[in-house]
Formats: sequence, structure tokens, C-alpha cells
Amino acid sequence: MTINTIEKREKLTGWLLILPAILVLLFVFVYPIGRAFLLSLFTENLGTELKPIFSGLTNYSRMLNDGRFWQSLWNTTIFTTISIFLELILGMSIALILDKSFRGRGFVRTVSLIPWSLPTAVMGLAWAWIFNDQFGIVNDLLFRLGLIQTNITWLGDPFRAMLAMIIADVWKTTPFIAIILLAGLQSISSDLYEAHAIDGANSIQSFRQITIPLLIPQIVIALLFRFAQAFGTFDLVQVMTGGGPAGKTETVSIYIYATIRRYLDFGYGASLVVVTFLLLILAVAIASTATRKL
Repeated sequence: MTINTIEKREKLTGWLLILPAILVLLFVFVYPIGRAFLLSLFTENLGTELKPIFSGLTNYSRMLNDGRFWQSLWNTTIFTTISIFLELILGMSIALILDKSFRGRGFVRTVSLIPWSLPTAVMGLAWAWIFNDQFGIVNDLLFRLGLIQTNITWLGDPFRAMLAMIIADVWKTTPFIAIILLAGLQSISSDLYEAHAIDGANSIQSFRQITIPLLIPQIVIALLFRFAQAFGTFDLVQVMTGGGPAGKTETVSIYIYATIRRYLDFGYGASLVVVTFLLLILAVAIASTATRKL
């Protein structure tokens, strides 16, 4: 048996082993997006019967003049950017603490994952009560500290409602970033820090010159996961604000839900799904390109 024959058999075995995973990906991702794109080329005839009519790219041209879509896209961008930025800073801080050796470290690591393990809808409902203007603990604490004299309507003001959602999201998902960064920190040899210290470097210089460069892959992975989750967030927004007040916290996913379930505009809703998916792919491609240059 020649070497070429052995290599061909190994390649064939490799393809056979990954074939189930490829089929799952095709079924879970490619087929739904392809189906959504096909549906986006139709509009509904709202006459005596609901009958789809082929309309080409009409739904996509309609999107360009849809102020509600652009507002929801802006809301989603604000929510995603600020949340991920805060989660990265807090996650890095927590990871650095959990990487140190101290008594009860295993217990602290386990407890720190509790927010991430809670269902988002249940957690969102709890935070909605925490920011309730009549019975919420936030107003109660501010009253006790003498910082306010009247109740603050946290979820009734656009800025404060967005702030409340960001706080809830950061509280829940920071442990996810922390645990990924912690895994990266534990893969860095302590010999590097010792050699750096012998050369006269302090802890801040070691963090900048050793920790950050070696954690870049973990940071990119964590940010990509969080970007996809935050950009497509639905349950947290639906439970806490429902997209209000006046649509100032409405995200793209909430708008898509309303378009399809409330207005029964399946074609336009499908076009929103396709564009959102393409935006996510574009963000991942940009991040991957930037990572290769680091």
C-alpha cells in the first residue's frame, strides 16, 4: 500500500467523521437562513385570503426607509457595545482575582457562575422588580441613603430603561467572559512572569506585555460569543421593557417578533432576519481579520 493511498484513506475517514457535524450545521443554520431568504422575496396579499405574492427585493428596499428598523438597530448597537465593554472589564478583573490562590477559591468560582446559570427570562423578571418604581429595592436603597426624595421611574424613561437593561445583562453574562479568560490565564506559565520580574518589570507591565497578548485568542472568542448573544437578545428585553418606552429600548429581535407575530408580515420579517444574520457574519469576519493581524 502506497503513502498516497494511506493519505487518501485518512482524508476519507476524516470527512466521514465530520460529516454528521456538517449535516447538523446545514440543518440548523443553512436551511433556516435559506428558507428565510426565500420567504423574504414574497409579500402577503391582505385581501380575502392570505396569499403570498412574489415581490423580489421589495422588502429590502422597504427596509431602507423604515425608521423603526433603524431605531431598533441603533438601540441594539448601543446595548451590545456598552454591555460587552463593561463585561470585558469586569470579566477580566474577576478572572484575575479567581486566578490567584486563596482559601475557598473553588467555592468562589462555583458561586460566581450562578448568574450565568439562571434562565434569562426569570432573571429579567427579577431585575424588573428590582427597578420597579413603587416596590423596587433600588429606589428603597436610594431613599435610605438620602439620595432621592421621590420614586424614580427606572423603566419608564428611555435612558434609565436602557441603563437598567445593561446592568441586568452585565450582571448575568460577566461570569461567562470571566470563566473563558480564567481558562486562558491558567494556560500562561508562571515562569514568564518570574523572568519578567527578574528583568525589573512590575505587575502592570507584566499585565500589558504578557497577560494581554497571550489572552487575545480567549478575548476574541468571548467577545464573539457575547456579541452574537447580545445582538440577538430577546427574552431580557421582552420581560423588562417590552421594547418601551416609546420603542427606545426595542431591539432588532423584538422588532422582528412584532413584525411576524403581531402584524403577520412574514415576508418583511424574514428580510429582517436575513439582514440581521448578514450583519452578524460581517462582524465576525471583521473580528477574524483583525485577530490575524495581531
